[in-house]
Amino acid sequence: MSTVTATSARGAGMTKDERFVIVASSLGTVFEWYDFYLYGSLAAIIGAQFFSAYPPATRDIFALLAFAAGFLVRPFGAIVFGRVGDIVGRKYTFLVTILIMGLSTFFVGLLPSAATIGIAAPIILISLRLLQGLALGGEYGGAATYVAEHSPMGKRGYYTSFIQTTATLGLFLSLLVILFTRTILGEAEFASWGWRIPFLLSVVLLGVSVVIRLKLNESPVFQRMKDEGKGSKAPLTDAFANWSNGKLVLIALLGGVMGQGVVWYTGQFYALFFLQSILKVDGYTANLLIAWSLLLGTGFFIVFGVLSDKIGRKPIILGGCLIAALTFFPIFKAITTKANPALEKAIETVKVEVVADPKGCGDLFNPVGTRVFTAPCDTARAYLSQSSVKYSTVAGAAGSGVKVVINGTEVPYAAAADNPKVLAAVQAAGYPKAGDANIVKMAHPFDIFRPQVAAIIGLLFILVLFVTMVYGPIAAMLVELFPTRIRYTSMSLPYHIGNGWFGGLLPATAFAIVASTGDIYAGLWYPIIFASITVVVGFFFLPETKDRDITQ
Repeated sequence: MSTVTATSARGAGMTKDERFVIVASSLGTVFEWYDFYLYGSLAAIIGAQFFSAYPPATRDIFALLAFAAGFLVRPFGAIVFGRVGDIVGRKYTFLVTILIMGLSTFFVGLLPSAATIGIAAPIILISLRLLQGLALGGEYGGAATYVAEHSPMGKRGYYTSFIQTTATLGLFLSLLVILFTRTILGEAEFASWGWRIPFLLSVVLLGVSVVIRLKLNESPVFQRMKDEGKGSKAPLTDAFANWSNGKLVLIALLGGVMGQGVVWYTGQFYALFFLQSILKVDGYTANLLIAWSLLLGTGFFIVFGVLSDKIGRKPIILGGCLIAALTFFPIFKAITTKANPALEKAIETVKVEVVADPKGCGDLFNPVGTRVFTAPCDTARAYLSQSSVKYSTVAGAAGSGVKVVINGTEVPYAAAADNPKVLAAVQAAGYPKAGDANIVKMAHPFDIFRPQVAAIIGLLFILVLFVTMVYGPIAAMLVELFPTRIRYTSMSLPYHIGNGWFGGLLPATAFAIVASTGDIYAGLWYPIIFASITVVVGFFFLPETKDRDITQ
């Protein structure tokens, strides 16, 4: 394949080689995200296979490690592979990352359960998750840098926007494979052994990706720099110990990627969590609703990538963060109205209070859902939150017991055993029961024309639109911020801190806020606050980059 120059004529159409670069880079990244999302989508089933045989304390440690490994290790992957990419080259680095990611995922599908090989099973699983997170930390920076360094001036936003579709397409693909396998096998067989099929299928995707990527040449910008002997011998020092570049890394994180990360995770992951865990929409319907919104919205990554070539990266990214921060509350309330109208009515008309000595109430942060609460104040509040009941906490007398007050009627509460009494009382007051006929339910994948279903998909589509605004131009902006010799390292770290930490911890942190406040919408303050910070920092400090020469 001939080498593509990065200085093609501004108005020229996309060449065959340029299309191949984009397809090869994007396709491999789709498969990497597919691999990564499988664990998140099947975490409950995997937990039952690998963790449930152990005492609660041990199980909690394993579950927390498996959860954290996928997100928290990503910045370390960015550092490791970013350094390699800036010294050795872009092509070989993201060839290695896809091999690590694909093989790790395939081996999860083969891994015997804890019932077969004991404690070795969760240890190996966590090790594979660590490898997945490390590989993903190196993949994105390599793919985005590689495509951008092949792109003509004036079209970098357009070319790199195809990379931006990959995370959504990977999620979409994983949802489709899981739904298809579940439908064919049934829930019992899927939970027993069928969950392995999506993991095993990844080896086919891996083979296709490797074959395609082997045909790629090195980035022309990087190759020219290397031939001229201008590369960095210490990318980590040059990127982070040098204040002029370190300052740009901080600005990229706080003034761009942090807000992008929380808007992205709210529009795709928290929306799914909100439908299932708070509005009690069944998993099949919730996944279909999200899948349709992704299908309708994915093309807008490219639309906003193209627009960023015309008006700039900064106004689109910051505009998306600002609009999202201003509209999250009304959009999620509208989703509640359409998806579970009986719950909305109950929230407005039923007053629930937990009266307790404040000293007996702790925090309810439970990121992997395995923490066991024992204090009556905590068990009552956790149970009400899990039941999507809006409540307030009222300070009781020192040393007093706990009671739940529902529309003025007291329900004595001594321990978790009293939860059934509380549930019966709130349902009698107006809260819907599980499986309420008014909760949205889709009969099949194309059951989208009923007004209730169509309205929810429309609202979810708006959330995806925000995602495309903030995410579509971000790759071009990050590439353009940093010089070639330390570009891979410099852009990868803020990207994966913003997405892996601020974004990845969003669902668990947001629900902890919901549980602690008793307000099903309070978790939205997490993305709203961080998106707003990004708007302010980005407005004052983030430079516009669309016209920069990235060959230096």
